[in-house]
Amino acid sequence: MRRLVSVTALAAVAALALAGCSTRTEEGGGGGEAEAGFAEDALVGVALPDGTSENWVIAQGLFEDALEEAGFEADVQNAPANGAVAEQQNQINAMVTNGAEVIIIGAKDGATLASQVEAARDQGVTVIAYDRLILNTDAVDYYLAFDNFRVGELQGQALLDGLAEKFPDVDTYNVELFSGSPDDNNSGVFFDGAMSVLQPAIDDGTLNVVSGQTEIGQTATQGWLAQNAQSRMDTLLSGSYGSTELHGVLSPNDTLARAILESVRAAGKPLPVVTGQDSEVESVRSIAQGEQYMTIYKDTRALVDEAVSMVQTLQAGDDPEVNDTESYDNGVKVVPSYLLDPVVVTQENGAEAYADNEELLAAFEG
Repeated sequence: MRRLVSVTALAAVAALALAGCSTRTEEGGGGGEAEAGFAEDALVGVALPDGTSENWVIAQGLFEDALEEAGFEADVQNAPANGAVAEQQNQINAMVTNGAEVIIIGAKDGATLASQVEAARDQGVTVIAYDRLILNTDAVDYYLAFDNFRVGELQGQALLDGLAEKFPDVDTYNVELFSGSPDDNNSGVFFDGAMSVLQPAIDDGTLNVVSGQTEIGQTATQGWLAQNAQSRMDTLLSGSYGSTELHGVLSPNDTLARAILESVRAAGKPLPVVTGQDSEVESVRSIAQGEQYMTIYKDTRALVDEAVSMVQTLQAGDDPEVNDTESYDNGVKVVPSYLLDPVVVTQENGAEAYADNEELLAAFEG
């Protein structure tokens, strides 16, 4: 059985006090009040972490449309890309004050929201952690995401497959490892999933991490920022790859993958096998052109639809379906979870994978 995904050492809680209080009089927390139900036109809050990232901008629009179509009053907020965590904390506080029955949270920093979700719980609000787990609190009722450990496993296996495909005559592949932002709990989940596949290949000599940087603290990319990944790749190339060929790079998402490829181009070196995630349009085009090797398709439409379905189930007074009650330990409790399946996309299967997504199919077919 896969090991529990647990709170990281970076999960130090920075809390803000709740500004104001709800006008409702019910007490008790989240899912425990589900049987009471609530009004069909109730306020539902959605707090998302980044108003510039392609995936989160798409999610914002989808949530606004889907919640309103379902008859709810929607308050959907996306934290500014350069905003402090306090901005999202304030948004959640306001949703509670305004009487939200459910708040769906894509955490900007999952280690800093315990105070906010506990205040929400005390006002009878159900809290759904969306895509990113909220840490160090028992006030999270549900976690909804694609299976992010599986995402890492798929990225690790795709890197091995791509290396064998592109360099069939090489016995030991020279690679480098990148991980996401240390304030995003998913970064460790992705990395652990990938390393569960890659570590045996490192141990047996199939993979050689030339820089020696194999720990998540060494591979992290603060803020998921492209410029940080490109700067690190520049440093790795100049320090370790003067006359040594780079065969592959584990990249946790598409934004970083493109930055890594740009660094390699600028250094005048052949493009390595590079992994990704999120099926961003630019990366889908890059895969079709034979540059970025792969991405992960996590259909945001499906995740938003499932979130809205959970809200509708709660409104009816029932408990939402979960399919994992063992894996996601936030440091205080194992959060009941509903996980969707991610899909690997390469040049070989892109047309099939994106058949039901006109924008991505058009990007892939050029």
